[in-house]
Amino acid sequence: MAERRAARPHASLQVGLFLGFRMLRRANRWTAILTVLVMSLTFLNLVAVSGILVGLIEGSVTANRDQYTADIFISELPGKDRIDETSRVIATVAAAPGVARYSARTMAGATVEANYRTRRDPTLDRDSVGASVVGIDTVAEDAVTGLSKYVAEGRYLRPGEEGSILIGANLLDRYSAGFGDGFSSLENVRPGDRVLVTISRDGDAERSLTGPSEGSSGDAAREMTVAGIVDSKVDATSIRVFMNERELRTMAGLSSGDVNEVAVRLLPGADADATKRYLVGAGLDEFAKVRTFREAIPEFLEQIQATFGLLGNLIGAVGLAVAAITIFIVVFVSAVTRRKQIGIMKAIGVTPRAIIVAYVAQALAYSAVGIALAAALIFGFLIPFVDAHPIDFPFSDGILVATPLGTAIRAAALLLATVVAGILPAWLIVRQNTLDVILGRK
Repeated sequence: MAERRAARPHASLQVGLFLGFRMLRRANRWTAILTVLVMSLTFLNLVAVSGILVGLIEGSVTANRDQYTADIFISELPGKDRIDETSRVIATVAAAPGVARYSARTMAGATVEANYRTRRDPTLDRDSVGASVVGIDTVAEDAVTGLSKYVAEGRYLRPGEEGSILIGANLLDRYSAGFGDGFSSLENVRPGDRVLVTISRDGDAERSLTGPSEGSSGDAAREMTVAGIVDSKVDATSIRVFMNERELRTMAGLSSGDVNEVAVRLLPGADADATKRYLVGAGLDEFAKVRTFREAIPEFLEQIQATFGLLGNLIGAVGLAVAAITIFIVVFVSAVTRRKQIGIMKAIGVTPRAIIVAYVAQALAYSAVGIALAAALIFGFLIPFVDAHPIDFPFSDGILVATPLGTAIRAAALLLATVVAGILPAWLIVRQNTLDVILGRK
């Protein structure tokens, strides 16, 4: 008797799967297609919508890595104007395993003025803007961040070139007009125009917010030609002025050789965390702040990323509810239309458990096919397409983020919702009195 009771669940499962397969074969074709389509769209909503929301910020993180911080970002310690022992820091970086190349940057606060030649009346407002001027090795910087690719107008700086600068697009009125009147910018500045660059000689790069005050003692002013306009969605790049490092050091009166930033690009496959541990183990954290590219992203991006992730989960939860309701309706209608058949099956000895298994198997089949079709669409078309043609958001090139693990978790959640939605209507029907069901009585 005990063996028969132990075998009963297994037999119910076999019978239920057999009945479920028969139901699928006899199901209305268009009803089945529409149900699968609903499940596909639901799963697409679960993965793609949250993936785009997260990908919007992930695109910003990727751009920040590619165009500014590289894989490892080294900057001055809080309260310091420069990275101490820069020569030692750079030597350690160059010898670190996994490092492919690096770019050292020197910064100074400055004012850039456009109408200095035409402003005859000293009482008139100056067409000027405060900015950080960054001295770079043009070849090294281009190798690390590809800066030359973001020169939208004009040309990139030549190695060793003096008297020329690159201006970030957000410092110009025709690019930054959408930011509002409170954002200062230069008017009518184009490649080939001359501007007056006044650089602070006090070594304080933080004065870039306002620039050196007019007439500051010791500030160096020089006419410079605008070689090109740098248009990037990374703020740290698009609100800066770039010139050759040697010229900046001369104007700012810097003689120590210390720099403000070092962006380090790793070899493909190298682990940024492992490289950071090596650099910190070598003692570089005594002279500079060493961060991976993710640690160096602006705090507001982290907050937006967490918010968008939560938003995506909420939207996904709504999608799960819709899918569960859809499956409930499909199974309930199917069970109601087969009430007499269910009663007959119960009368001839088919257990209620087997009947419930049959309807759950039917619902799972619809879900599984829908998930498979949606997953094939996501990984076979949508992700490669969006990677090749990023979504043009104002502050990033958005991508579609969908990992196999995250997709599997969402698939499991949808299948679980399907099981729950399939069990309930089938249970409501099979719990009714067998004779009443056969005779059609309520």
